[in-house]
Amino acid sequence: MAPSNTNPVAVAVADEVLHKSRVTVVGSGNWGSVAAKLIASNTLNINSFHDEVRMWVFEETLPSGEKLSEVINRANENVKYLPGIKLPKNVVADPDIEHAVKDANMLVFVTPHQFMEGICKRLVGKIRKDAVAISLIKGMEVKKEGPCMISTLISEILGISCCVLMGANIANEIAVEKFSEATVGYRENKEIAEKWVRLFNTPYFMVSAVQDVEGVELCGTLKNVVALAAGFVDGLDMGNNTKAAIMRIGLREMKALSKLLFPSVKDNTFFESCGVADLITTCLGGRNRRCADAFARNGGKRSFDELEAEMLQGQKLQGVSTAKEVYEVLSHRGWLEVFPLFATVHEICSGRLAPSAIVEYTEHSARLPLL
Repeated sequence: MAPSNTNPVAVAVADEVLHKSRVTVVGSGNWGSVAAKLIASNTLNINSFHDEVRMWVFEETLPSGEKLSEVINRANENVKYLPGIKLPKNVVADPDIEHAVKDANMLVFVTPHQFMEGICKRLVGKIRKDAVAISLIKGMEVKKEGPCMISTLISEILGISCCVLMGANIANEIAVEKFSEATVGYRENKEIAEKWVRLFNTPYFMVSAVQDVEGVELCGTLKNVVALAAGFVDGLDMGNNTKAAIMRIGLREMKALSKLLFPSVKDNTFFESCGVADLITTCLGGRNRRCADAFARNGGKRSFDELEAEMLQGQKLQGVSTAKEVYEVLSHRGWLEVFPLFATVHEICSGRLAPSAIVEYTEHSARLPLL
């Protein structure tokens, strides 16, 4: 029998390459681009990941006539949604979503939540059987049977495991590498959660994991509703005491609703970055607060759609649609009086109440049996 010519070192290298994880970021807005930057800086330095990070871009034609994906690949910069920040050269923008995901076994979803059901349906049968996902998306889908978290939507439509990552994460601050934290929520598989932590964690972006997907995800979702309330307070120049009270009441309602919807939610989750820290930063500096401030200063006479178009350069406002979805859940279950802050925010957004109603309800809220 002839001796084998197989080089054991070559076999080992080939095996390592074969088992390296490939990452695709589904979404390329402000936070999606920052996520790609974080991830790509790590894939270059961690042997268990392929260097290249694909980023699906919803194709747009820029005022120059160029395609957004082509400009990102040429300039290594998302000139529309993250201008002035260089992306690592191993981030590859791809306008074809099916092509972007086909080789990846780690999928990072970061698009506006209202588009996710359609995106997932497009990807059925197009992804690897061993793929896992993580959602950075803040929001929920409301079905007849009740609220459906985005991680659950991903898992059910695509048949894959899905963790979540939430935290006090204003994207533009992370883009310039200012220190912040985030929380990965996982269900059962701690090993996968730790792999996500390794993928995102950097010296300026500290990531930890907790076994509480719904708790982490609901914190990230519901805080945008509270941020609208904080913005109304700012727009009416009501002061810091009032804003602090609104934030405290908001945190109480976040915790109470989360535990009513999902009794497995853990109290400690609200003290992680995804909880109180995210609530604070969003009420101080997020886009929902800014737009709600402008809405209140205009006496509610300019719509949120108009303000979004003017102030956010194509980014989407999540809080208004989330407030509507939360209101639908509360109304359906007969809980509106138990959650006066959440109910009032939607009624202000929809024009039924004036922005000043944000504090008027508190005169009777103390009598309501919040958990």
